[in-house]
Amino acid sequence: MFRVQVIHGPNLNMLGLREPGIYGSQTLATIEAMLAEQSGLLGADLAFFQSNSEGALVDCIQACYGRQDGILINPGAYTHTSVAIRDAIAAVGLPTVEVHLSNIHKRESFRHHSYIAAVAVGQICGFGPDSYRLGLHGLVQHLKSLRQGLGDA
Repeated sequence: MFRVQVIHGPNLNMLGLREPGIYGSQTLATIEAMLAEQSGLLGADLAFFQSNSEGALVDCIQACYGRQDGILINPGAYTHTSVAIRDAIAAVGLPTVEVHLSNIHKRESFRHHSYIAAVAVGQICGFGPDSYRLGLHGLVQHLKSLRQGLGDA
């Protein structure tokens, strides 16, 4: 069983209300329910966290050290601004997958750069809520390959 921390950044608590033309009509609760269903099939135990505060997100990432095997994160707008979140991910050294509901590379130019991408295993964007599902699958597959490489599987 892999322990995965799912982290949602700012404004994701407003999904379903916030710009449905960009982010869709599903709520954060429905996305988390879908992930919880997937986790059973993948052998992953998920913990969920959402905050609009950069410091709370950093605290959550740091708390993962020694407790979680990987991180699935949608840093929201902090993707493009937060060196602190990037540094927290680098500090804990856990495999991390960055996800976004929209394709950040097809949006405003300021959204094209991600501080997180350089310290992430991978980035998935543009598939709506499926970005989370695809990210979870990719992260668990990566964790399995690491475990097999260490001879633990």
